Amino acid sequence: MASVTFEHIHKAFGSFVAIEDFNLHIAAGEFVSLLGPSGCGKTTTLRMLAGLEHPTSGTISVGDRVVNDLPPGKRDIAMVFQSYALYPHMTVAQNIEYPLKKRGVARAERRQQVQRAAALLQIEPLLDRKPRQLSGGQQQRVALGRALVRNPAAFLLDEPLSNLDAKLRAHMRAELIELHQRIGKTMVYVTHDQLEAMTMSDRIAVLDKGTLQQCDTPHEIYHRPVNAVVAGFIGTPAMNFISGTLRAESARLLFESGSLSLSLPRHLVREEALAAGDTAITLGVRPEDVGLTADGLPAIAKVVEPTGHESIVFYDLSGHKMVGRVGPDIRLKAGDAVRLTLNSNKLHFFHAGTGHRLNTDLEPIAATAAPGRVA
Repeated sequence: MASVTFEHIHKAFGSFVAIEDFNLHIAAGEFVSLLGPSGCGKTTTLRMLAGLEHPTSGTISVGDRVVNDLPPGKRDIAMVFQSYALYPHMTVAQNIEYPLKKRGVARAERRQQVQRAAALLQIEPLLDRKPRQLSGGQQQRVALGRALVRNPAAFLLDEPLSNLDAKLRAHMRAELIELHQRIGKTMVYVTHDQLEAMTMSDRIAVLDKGTLQQCDTPHEIYHRPVNAVVAGFIGTPAMNFISGTLRAESARLLFESGSLSLSLPRHLVREEALAAGDTAITLGVRPEDVGLTADGLPAIAKVVEPTGHESIVFYDLSGHKMVGRVGPDIRLKAGDAVRLTLNSNKLHFFHAGTGHRLNTDLEPIAATAAPGRVA
């Protein structure tokens, strides 16, 4: 296994800039996901690492080698594509052994490595079948097997689960996690599915419009997004945002947006962010931090979406849309008047202009926090 390093990568297609000053170091054996919406540049970044695209400027290293000028076959990496790219006329065994055959590996050694990969991926009974006789999940395992036998320094995976149904995706996520734990290889994984990134990655690199927004552990990205872009992309349902002004008043903060007024502890926001007086901000709160209470903020339930283990509820809070979660024992229906509480320990504050995070974040975020009423 080897580390992967991107230094000041810039990629342009004519006048269109796909990647701008991209810097990222991936440690040997680390599982890092490149996450973002369609068109953010994540697949372009992976293709540059694979050698299928060339950076306009900057350097890409695998281990101690700069690989900018090396062809794909010389980079000691293996790529698993979204389409799996299996040879339809070959059996599973022949597909898996093909990279070894191209390298001139002896037939006996090829067979041993195919058997080893098939056992690891639990596809031994499928070795004599053709790709058309396989399910999507089985084809995905074959594509992984073909990458495994190369014993590369790093694996590149380009949305390999996107063609599978939801149940099979969940199953294959667990298999990929277990596979990474077994082989310990560096893996760079491209996805637009935040659940895949959150559940599988050591770290997540969030991209937007060709720019790296944040790279950190799933826990940090979820609880301490560096800006409103990351905060809005991570989480399902998405974080609630309310635009307004924030003013310091002695030991408290006053947030106002239309008819909505919230009194908040002053320590939540960095003092330098309050120096200008009234500060235009965006207040963020995740749906799980919106609760029900007897003496909170008046709201109306507009839409209720039962999911079995919980219900997702869309509220009208003083003219603002607010999404919350309630347990299965709480029965709400459209039109019900409720009182909401926002967990003051879990509020997020972003500058209205730059989108940068304004929270103090001086203390570690607790795994659980008692909700405090905000009124």
